[in-house]
Amino acid sequence: MDITDTQRAIWHLIAERLQIEGMPPSQTEIARAMGFNSVRAAQYHLEALEAAGIVERVPGRARGLRLRQQPPGDDAGASEASPPLGVLAPATAREDALCLPVLGQVAAGVPIGADIGSDQMVLLDRQFFSPSPDYLLRVKGDSMRDEGIFEGDLIGVHRTRDARSGQIVVARIDDEITVKLLKLGKDRIRLLPRNPDFAPIDVQPGQEFAIEGLYCGLVRPSR
Repeated sequence: MDITDTQRAIWHLIAERLQIEGMPPSQTEIARAMGFNSVRAAQYHLEALEAAGIVERVPGRARGLRLRQQPPGDDAGASEASPPLGVLAPATAREDALCLPVLGQVAAGVPIGADIGSDQMVLLDRQFFSPSPDYLLRVKGDSMRDEGIFEGDLIGVHRTRDARSGQIVVARIDDEITVKLLKLGKDRIRLLPRNPDFAPIDVQPGQEFAIEGLYCGLVRPSR
């Protein structure tokens, strides 16, 4: 089927929301779940899914989406023990379920580039996170091991530009991202590891720096 990985992830997201909540996600919710900057991006991918005969859009309805085809593995008779989105933590009630995209990779060590665009979706229990995350990132490296964050973990990220000194953040330095403890000084910004084998990162004058979000919990896939 000639659709992109992102469109396949949206297909799975719609099927999962229908199964869990009994209704499809809105275009705003799709944009938020997939990390799009605008609802128009969600509209574009829904148009492609409609052209492929996968979804049907009902004009004039806020959640006017119908699935014409179930994604592979989402058949009504499929075993609940093998859900298509990979349940890492049991979502025991409808209001406890979170369906989150894994958007890429974040360094717990030297900053690395983000591999944005993964189509993996994960179903989780919201009680494992505070505040509620908007997406997941896979950890590379072990500079945050003393906080219990290890390579391969999926960390929840609450999207925000604001953070206080002493919080664990996902930060962008130029075109690279990293997870570190934020330390704000009078005249400098430091990103501190939680592993004595790693040196702090000092944000230098002229570097582009931004807070991408707050760390709000993790899940550890079975090895």
